[in-house]
Amino acid sequence: MNGIRIVVADDQDVVRAGFGALLGSQPDFTVVGSAPGGAEAVRVCREVRPDLVLMDVRMPGMDGIEATRRITRDLPDTRIVMLTTFDLDEYVYDALAAGASGFLLKDMQAERLFEAVRVVAAGEALLAPTVTRRLIAEFTRLRPRAVPEQALAVDALTPREREVLRLIAEGLSNQEIARRLVVGGETVKTHVSRVLAKLGVRDRAQAVVAAYESGLVVPRSG
Repeated sequence: MNGIRIVVADDQDVVRAGFGALLGSQPDFTVVGSAPGGAEAVRVCREVRPDLVLMDVRMPGMDGIEATRRITRDLPDTRIVMLTTFDLDEYVYDALAAGASGFLLKDMQAERLFEAVRVVAAGEALLAPTVTRRLIAEFTRLRPRAVPEQALAVDALTPREREVLRLIAEGLSNQEIARRLVVGGETVKTHVSRVLAKLGVRDRAQAVVAAYESGLVVPRSG
């Protein structure tokens, strides 16, 4: 089966049906399953092994964050995009740390949804500046101590790669990083790929988490 294979997980029937209809209108998308809760989402994903899951954050029983943690552990090639009704969801850090590749608002425009699915399925992350700011706020509040494993991984980066990681943690795109460092886009793309490989993370979202957990990036107070 060609195209991007998608599972939709949300406890509201109308939301699942709506997303299913929208996604089904695109020739390169195939909705291969749906689930009304986290436990069901894990089961369905294990059965159909989708490319991408649209996952509601808040669901009864097993929530979307725990479901994301289990799916990304069992199916490392499956990407998860969290669905939320709030632009600054309090669960941003937990969801990204669990393995989510980004967030989408449930009331987004259809074209934004289609673009987001294609971006994440291609291996990128949806890390809008608002999400990055929320992540920084969470670290400021929680003040987690550096994780030794992440610190060791960051130590293996070259000075330029650490600089690129800091800019990723600011929420900059490859194009913005290229302008900041006055280098070409392909050069930045190469640096980003090496950073992800050395950190052992799947995408930019997890790279941001690693940057904070390692202590490379420290949130500012106030």
